[in-house]
Amino acid sequence: MADLSSSLPLPTLAQLRQQIDQVDADLLVLLNRRARLAQTVGEVKKHEGSVVFRPEREAQVIDGLKALNAGPIKSDSIAPIWREVMSACRALETPIRVAYLGPAGTFSEQAALGYFGSSIVRVPCPSIDEVFRATTAGAADFGVVPVENSTEGVVARSLDLFLNTALFIMGETSLAVRHNLLCKQTGPDALQSITAVCAHPQALAQCHGWLSTHLPHVERRPVSSNAEGARLASLDPSLAALASERAASEWGLHVVEPAIQDDPSNRTRFAIVAHPDRQSVPAVSGHDCISLVVSVVNQPGAVHDMLVPLKQHGVSLTRLESRPARSGQWEYYFYMDLQGHPDHPAVAAALKELRAVCAFFKLLGTYPIDVH
Repeated sequence: MADLSSSLPLPTLAQLRQQIDQVDADLLVLLNRRARLAQTVGEVKKHEGSVVFRPEREAQVIDGLKALNAGPIKSDSIAPIWREVMSACRALETPIRVAYLGPAGTFSEQAALGYFGSSIVRVPCPSIDEVFRATTAGAADFGVVPVENSTEGVVARSLDLFLNTALFIMGETSLAVRHNLLCKQTGPDALQSITAVCAHPQALAQCHGWLSTHLPHVERRPVSSNAEGARLASLDPSLAALASERAASEWGLHVVEPAIQDDPSNRTRFAIVAHPDRQSVPAVSGHDCISLVVSVVNQPGAVHDMLVPLKQHGVSLTRLESRPARSGQWEYYFYMDLQGHPDHPAVAAALKELRAVCAFFKLLGTYPIDVH
């Protein structure tokens, strides 16, 4: 059959815009209808004493919408769109406070906004330690901390802090990290004016190759965050920073060289932490992760014995990292991620047997894996 659509006249731009305006108006009506339902949900939660934020429920909503999606919107676009919708509706119940490594413009802030949406109360902190402290003390409802980078490995300070805190992991998110060289100067001579590059030590390491090639004699100055480096660069034209485009906009800097990280697929994984007195453990979502830290007696076969229960019960180990216990005895803590949820019988059995063979056992959290 011949394609008759090619013979039909195309609608005018004005007609298309009018149709889009009508669809936008219809969407607004539906969004407000959703918001009123969310307000009613909030009243029910208050009556029942339930928490406002349920990460497993939001993950299920996004998964369901992806399954329904017939296009042309890409499935990868579903999560960020609906996170903003859910964030705006959630804020009608109670605006949540989220602590992260600041100041404005850090990747940690970007991760917090990507996970919770923009309708939050932002609590920027000067260090990862302060994120833990603010969340523990109740100055923030949730904290967002980096735990692992695809290039440089684990963020040691975050892992160490998990050992001695009451906070637990109730979510995760990952972020593609693009490090841009920022400074006040612009133009072909901008690189020649730089005397020092200020950034978080992880960022400096992730851009080692580019810096060694293009700025071999320039000082690399570690600071508390990439955004702090951008703030310093905004005050001194001889300084440069390694930070995001958001940080450039926030601090009035120019992107002199974009995306200079050595690994083009560089990503950072962030943990969402909360206090057990104020947030309950997420229920089963269908794609869950368990994080824990253990240690075993330093004897032959101890690490093997630690892994046997996982194999016997068919539980997948997705990550294993070791950190020195700082006891002076060459002892180590092992940080593990397991696939599944403790409510699954096989997982519960594996955890029980694992606990029995460990000298130290701490469950760090159970949560839905990152939803894209």
